[in-house]
Amino acid sequence: MTENIIILAGGSSSRMKKSVNQNLSSEKIAQANQLSKGLIELGGRPFLSYLLDNIVNAEFKKVYIITGENSIMFRQAFENNPNFDQIKIQFATQYIPEGREKPYGTADALQQCLEQYPSLKEDRFCVCNSDNLYSLKALKTLKNTPKRQAILAYDIDSLEYPNERISRFAVMKFNESFTLLSIVEKPEPTKIKTYSDSLKKIRVSMNIFLFEGKYFFKYLKNCSPHPERDEKELPTALTDMINNGILVQGIPIAEHVPDLTSKKDITELENLLNKDQIL
Repeated sequence: MTENIIILAGGSSSRMKKSVNQNLSSEKIAQANQLSKGLIELGGRPFLSYLLDNIVNAEFKKVYIITGENSIMFRQAFENNPNFDQIKIQFATQYIPEGREKPYGTADALQQCLEQYPSLKEDRFCVCNSDNLYSLKALKTLKNTPKRQAILAYDIDSLEYPNERISRFAVMKFNESFTLLSIVEKPEPTKIKTYSDSLKKIRVSMNIFLFEGKYFFKYLKNCSPHPERDEKELPTALTDMINNGILVQGIPIAEHVPDLTSKKDITELENLLNKDQIL
């Protein structure tokens, strides 16, 4: 069990900015091209606020939002926000190393957060994306697990995405006790079926984890950048940890996760809002 959750919100949102959707208003297109995804307004509220609603209801107490070097708009939206006075919201900054133009990846973001809040190096915490809307059930399940380290393992049959999009997720392999054996970021589409588990299900990561800082920090610090993407990625640090004998429990879950990656997703999420289907 933990009361801490870290939200990754420091990405460059490059896919959102590059995507095209002719059905959006000029105002919404401007938001998509200029703002971090968690700040894009849906139903008159920043997208991240819906995730924070579920975080509050899951009874987390401390929230750490990792942003880029300009966090002004995040702070204006969420710092001392009376709608979230049940939780303590703090901010960490992912600084871009000299010589780079964009952030150095999710493992680097989490490492910088733990360095800025050293108590997390000895504590347990959940980690999730700012552009996925995880359900209350998912958040409570991960928060309350007695395991030291865990990952939610989503059944791809319950994710309402085309196969091409799912192939960009990280696929996982588990043993019969659902201990994590391997995780592969953006696998070859033709090889995805080889990752089916003992229940004949294929499980993917939606980037929601439980870690214990005293075990995981050194793997973040020593994480090697991906040879092609040149980013330090959480699946790499996670793989290094399990290869050194530290167990990570998979928690099977079968439900959709609304995602804000492209301009098309804005329209789809607004439709869900209109039907009161975002929980």
